[in-house]
Amino acid sequence: MHQVPGGDSGVRPAAAMRVRITETALRDAHQSLLATRMKTDDMLAIAEKLDEVGYFSLEVWGGATFDTCLRYLDEDPWDRLRALKAMIRKTPLQMLLRGQNLVGYHHYPDDVVDAFVTHAIECGIDVMRIFDALNDVRNMEKPMEVAKRGGAHVQACVVYTLSPVHDIDHYVNTARTLQDMGADSICIKDMAGLITPYAAYELVGRLKETLSVPVQLHSHYTSGMASMAYLKAIEAGVDCVDTAISTLALGPSQPPTESIVAALQGTPYDTLLDLAALAEINAHFARIKPNYQKTAAPVTVNAEALRWQIPGGMLSNLRAQLASQGMLDRLDEVLAEVPKVREEMGYPPLVTPMSQIVGTQAVLNVATGKRYSVKSREIKDYVRGLYGRPPAPISDEVRRMVIGDEEVVTTRPADLLEPELETARETVKDYIQKDEDVLTYIMFPEVAMDFFRRRAEKARAGS
Repeated sequence: MHQVPGGDSGVRPAAAMRVRITETALRDAHQSLLATRMKTDDMLAIAEKLDEVGYFSLEVWGGATFDTCLRYLDEDPWDRLRALKAMIRKTPLQMLLRGQNLVGYHHYPDDVVDAFVTHAIECGIDVMRIFDALNDVRNMEKPMEVAKRGGAHVQACVVYTLSPVHDIDHYVNTARTLQDMGADSICIKDMAGLITPYAAYELVGRLKETLSVPVQLHSHYTSGMASMAYLKAIEAGVDCVDTAISTLALGPSQPPTESIVAALQGTPYDTLLDLAALAEINAHFARIKPNYQKTAAPVTVNAEALRWQIPGGMLSNLRAQLASQGMLDRLDEVLAEVPKVREEMGYPPLVTPMSQIVGTQAVLNVATGKRYSVKSREIKDYVRGLYGRPPAPISDEVRRMVIGDEEVVTTRPADLLEPELETARETVKDYIQKDEDVLTYIMFPEVAMDFFRRRAEKARAGS
């Protein structure tokens, strides 16, 4: 038995103290720093060496990668997944799934969820990290069930944010429910880098006391606290943390893999990963990174994240949105409006798609000068209950401003959706080359059709 360094939470058996690492270079790291633009060829060039490291998992798919492959890279995301699986045979491949939203921005019916999750596992996903933007576990139930049936490791997320209703008890109770629903592990998903070191220590400690499954921590370096939060979480007993190889780390990305590995060497938490092997991998990403500078985000600490509780990606989107409307000089007004809208909406965590919904409404409120005189379709649907249950009740006054006297949905939102798979299959039957094309179309209809047309043109040109 080893005493926990720097902590007072007791001891753990030595065998249980090794900290595992999930490497995010092939998904969240380049999504955070390079606008998700990394090409599959640049991933395959280092895939075999990544496979030899001994990571717990490699995050390679999901999030914004599906959309970006089609929209900007002219790549088939399913082909990317299969190509990576063919070269990465030892290390589990992981994806990020937005609950009933899958990899899109609205809820899909259960038949689509079933087909998408099943096919993702068939194509190579081993660890399915599932979250819901509102921590509404009803929106995670179906994808968890399907992933479990498909034999994947189901990692259910508790989305971390700061508000009067998001306290330790809320997170622990949500995690306990997710474990009861069949989660194989629990991930604390801190999308904005808001978790402080001592909050991480307390939350992980409580989760380890309560749960029988492993606990993982995912954070971003946006506020500059993530490495410190990781260390305190490790002292409290966290089983695994998300890191990014150093060339793709820091800023809105994750803490550097090499730094975390070096910090833990020679301690009971030693990751047992080889720094020399990591240096070789990092050299590859250092070589290719200049190819993506046109879309690269600045690698800086952004203290505004702490002030406004806004993820780095959301802040960038707000700036771009305002610049396109000639309103960049009103950024401070919008930043002040975001927490007001968020409070009125029941404190939703600002993660996709809620970050876009709240941010867009804040821009509309500032631009018009009359709050909620113009409402986005998405915020109306949210208030109607079509995204799920708000963390805190929305007041009658705000509800009336947004949707008038319309009835609010209280059932699981997906229960209201009609099956979509066969209808979509008929719609795109002339463009389908593979059965999975139907799923691609359902996720992003316009983008997919453009991709299918380009694919057909290339085939004709090559014949």
